[in-house]
Amino acid sequence: MVLSLINIVLLIVVLILADLVFYLLLLTICAAFASQKTAKRASPPSHKFLLLIPAHNEETLLPKTLDNLNKLDYPQELYEIHVVADNCTDRTAELAREAGAVAHERFNTDLRGKGYALQWLLQRLWDSQVHHDALVIIDADTVVSDNFLSVMDSRLAQGDRVIQAYYAVLDPEKSWGISLRYAALAVLHYLRPLGRMVLGGSTGLKGNGMVFRAEIMREREWSSSLTEDIEFHMELVLDGERVMFAPDAVVWAEMPETLADSDTQNERWEQGRLEMAQTYVPKLLRGMVSNHEKYRGRRFMLFDAAMEHLIPPFSILAASSAAVLIGATALYLWQPTTLGTINLGLASFILLGQIIYLFSGLVLAKAPAGVYKAMLYAPVFIAWKLLLYVRVLFGKKDDAWVRTARNEE
Repeated sequence: MVLSLINIVLLIVVLILADLVFYLLLLTICAAFASQKTAKRASPPSHKFLLLIPAHNEETLLPKTLDNLNKLDYPQELYEIHVVADNCTDRTAELAREAGAVAHERFNTDLRGKGYALQWLLQRLWDSQVHHDALVIIDADTVVSDNFLSVMDSRLAQGDRVIQAYYAVLDPEKSWGISLRYAALAVLHYLRPLGRMVLGGSTGLKGNGMVFRAEIMREREWSSSLTEDIEFHMELVLDGERVMFAPDAVVWAEMPETLADSDTQNERWEQGRLEMAQTYVPKLLRGMVSNHEKYRGRRFMLFDAAMEHLIPPFSILAASSAAVLIGATALYLWQPTTLGTINLGLASFILLGQIIYLFSGLVLAKAPAGVYKAMLYAPVFIAWKLLLYVRVLFGKKDDAWVRTARNEE
């Protein structure tokens, strides 16, 4: 009796995990058939871009970013670079001006954070009536592919209103910690968006390499939450807007070399993710069953956005799947039953499915050999992520702009 009850409880858990993994495999299959190139525009470039860089004490890495942006394969008269030096105590603003960017210095110790800085900068640009067709948000530690603006110009010409570039990791073979971050983003920032484009979903906003038509930003206020990009994306989806994916426009960002240096950044992300799930999953599900005209033909987009909140980080899902497989195996060895056999089969599928999903993402993203070798450290990464999640669930919340440690430091 007790064994049957345990197997029933385990079956419920296994079925929940199996549903999540099945959905990831569906995205994986669709990603394999997705287009990874943007059709070139027949006519010359015409869109004027404003490149916005929020920066807090970024004198070390900002010059490299600005040098890269000044050399893009796009007419220089059709883009301007604007840096908002937010509560900086270093030479961020001075170095921005030396590189030819327009520097905006903001000092407000009460309203601190990337979201506040961006909204302040946007208001200044609108007040000054700087002509532009689209806005680009780029982090201060980023290298952009030469074709970035050309790709975005083509996509705007074909009617896209909000576009997300592939947000990847710079120098992925520098350390095993960075390699594992590369692997995580290969599936989250490349495979899933590709699959969503096939199914009719919305790519999502990743906080870096985002492009918006001017009217999109004028109609809305940029969020000041911990995960302002996720919140803005949710508001867009609830308004019937779809974010498109440009896999051939790439932004590579600096990542902390060690897991310890990643703690602050990851705690903010996971804390924000939980808050967004609590706020928006009910709204998205209500939108799915509503008869509103703006959702006509886009119900999958709402469902997919809800699923993105419900699917836990890969490390959590992998750890849960491994625990379930161990439990199912132990129960089966203790006393084989039909229900135990089903649990063992489903648990094996769950773990195998995640392996297929992960390595498919690495293949699609053309991961270097060092990333595959770093998979040997995956158990360490998973253990770190589990501890981090515990701290997020029971720790103190902080919404200030806390600068992530950089490798050069």
